[in-house]
Amino acid sequence: MTPDSVRPSRPALAAATVTVVLWASAFVGIRAAAPHFSPGSLALGRLLAGAVTLLIFLAISRQGLPPRQAWPGIIISGVLWFGLYMVALNWGEQLVDAGTAAMLVNVGPAIMALLAGWLLHEGFPPRLLAGIVVSFVGTVVVGLSMSGGGHTSILGVVLCLVAAVTYAAGVVAQKPALKHATALQATTFGCVIGAVACLPFAGQLISEVADAPLRITLNVVYLGVFPTAIAFTTWAYALARTTAGKMGSTTYAVPAVVVLMSWLVLGEVPGWLTLAGGALCLAGVAVSRSRPKPASDHAGAATR
Repeated sequence: MTPDSVRPSRPALAAATVTVVLWASAFVGIRAAAPHFSPGSLALGRLLAGAVTLLIFLAISRQGLPPRQAWPGIIISGVLWFGLYMVALNWGEQLVDAGTAAMLVNVGPAIMALLAGWLLHEGFPPRLLAGIVVSFVGTVVVGLSMSGGGHTSILGVVLCLVAAVTYAAGVVAQKPALKHATALQATTFGCVIGAVACLPFAGQLISEVADAPLRITLNVVYLGVFPTAIAFTTWAYALARTTAGKMGSTTYAVPAVVVLMSWLVLGEVPGWLTLAGGALCLAGVAVSRSRPKPASDHAGAATR
C-alpha cells in the first residue's frame, strides 16, 4: 500500500474538519487575549484548561495510561507541539500581524510532509507535493493581502517560524505513538506534558488572571477546551487513519476559514485577493487528498 492509497474514512475527514474550524477560531482567541496575557501565561492557562477537560474525558472513558511504546512520541510532541509551539505562536502574534503569522506558521505542513516522507517513510507522492505547493501559494496570498504593508518584526517572523517547525516536528513525533495509544490518550498526556513544561509561567498567569477582564479569562478557557482539548483529539483521531503529510496539508484550509470567520463574526469583509488566496488553500487541500484513477480505469477507457 502506497501513501497515496491511504484514504481516510468519512469519520476521519469529519474529525479533520472539526480540527480546522476550531484551530481557525484559536487565531481570533489568541489575538483577543494578547493584550492581557503574556505568551507563556496564555499557553499555560490554555493547556491547564485543556488538560483538565481531557483528564475528565479520559476518566469517563476509562482508557487509562497509554502503553509504554507510545510514551517517547507523546513526550516529544507534548514538549514541542503543546508547549514550545504555543508559547512561540502567542509571542509571535504579539509582534506581527495576523496575516503574516498565518502565512509563516503554514510553512509547517510543508515541513511536516518532508519530515514524514523522510523519517516515517511515507514517501513523497506527487499529488501531495503538488497540493502543498498550491496551498502554500494560497497562504502567501492570504498573508500578503492581510498584512497591510506594515513593518514586520524580525523577531516575530523568527518566532512564527519556530512555531511552524515545532508544530511539524510534534506531529511527526505523535504519528508513531498513535500506533500504540488512542487519540484521547495521546492528546491528554501530550497536553499534560506541555502544561508541565510551561509551569515556570505560573506566577505570571496568576497575576494576569487577577487583572484580566472576565471575558478574556473565559476566552483562555475556551482556547483550552475547544481548540486544544477537542481539536487536538480530533486531529489525533484523523492522523491515526491517514498519513502525516496528508493531515498536514489539510491545515492549509485554516487561513481560508479564518477569513470567513472574520467576515461573519467581526464584519471584516475580505478583499478579492484574500478570497483568491483562500480558494487556493482549499484547492491545494483537494489536490493533496485526491487519488489518481486506478490503472484499470485507463486501460478500460482505451478499449471503449
